[in-house]
Amino acid sequence: MIPPGETIGILGGGQLGRMIAMAAAQLGYRCHVYAPEADSIAADVCAQFTCAAWDDTEAMARFAADCAVVTYEFENVPVGPLASLGDTPLLAHARALETAQDRLNEKRFVTDLGGTPAPFAPVDSAEDLAQAIATIGAPGILKTRRDGYDGKGQWRIMTPEDAANLDLPATPLIYEGFVTFFAEFSVILCRSADGDIRFFDSAHNVHEGGILAISTVPAPAELLEQVPVARDLAARVAGALDYVGVLTLEFFATKDGPVFNEMAPRVHNSGHWTIEGAVTSQFENHVRAICGLPLGSTELAANGVEMRNLIGDEAHDWPTILADPANHLHLYGKAAARPGRKMGHVTRLMLD
Repeated sequence: MIPPGETIGILGGGQLGRMIAMAAAQLGYRCHVYAPEADSIAADVCAQFTCAAWDDTEAMARFAADCAVVTYEFENVPVGPLASLGDTPLLAHARALETAQDRLNEKRFVTDLGGTPAPFAPVDSAEDLAQAIATIGAPGILKTRRDGYDGKGQWRIMTPEDAANLDLPATPLIYEGFVTFFAEFSVILCRSADGDIRFFDSAHNVHEGGILAISTVPAPAELLEQVPVARDLAARVAGALDYVGVLTLEFFATKDGPVFNEMAPRVHNSGHWTIEGAVTSQFENHVRAICGLPLGSTELAANGVEMRNLIGDEAHDWPTILADPANHLHLYGKAAARPGRKMGHVTRLMLD
């Protein structure tokens, strides 16, 4: 158990790290952010900030020496340099990162555990892509195996002709067949080092332009029928990884049951509603788990909750948002409101 007053290291300087740090401060911890970008919005609320490249092993070692435990706020932290953390524990450990960083490995891992992803095939050449389309069919989506999020690093292929006209990037890819679904949802759990698992309510997620727009709980009844199967898979994933902290799996709800989409070994955008909408937020429970504290209740704190992302210029409408006393506004402190950039979110509790 790591007592309050110690320092938690956070790899990554974005809004998720910011909200982890705010939850940690509430429990009496200090936080130290490590990120390559100088304009870290997580560092704005932390006691210390190391701005250094991921492969700066000396800086990483100095950072680790100041921390009792290290965690991360996004899954694309390079794994190799993490050896410089030395004896400072990394939670969740690097195997979770390695699994989630490669979409092909991730889908094979989940398939081996009994999960059902969309049909997929590795693509390393134009010939591979043509064969994948012939086997899986079109429409489909071509993705980079590594990196890419919120619709980046992805190409929709509606016909074989679309693929023939595509200038493939010189990076490993994966082709996925389209899934016919009626809703998208996520399973967010928190697992302690002794194997205790707490599930948050599964949100009904609506995406716009490849970016999460709205998460709502409780989800519709038809969707909720698929949650037990999805939770069972999520628990198997967490167990196989000996996972500690918050883990998220995203699913498509189909007429044949839940289809696995992707996993995120971290706190998740679709769980932001938990800050006001759950007895214990995903951020606080993540801190509790990595510090060895008892996990808090994940029960709903209201009859229902809606979380809406503020994308780009939508964040400039804060006067209107705050004019409604039922709204809870979270702005991330980002300097520039660019199209497609998550600038904040607003949560509304349904108390009646």
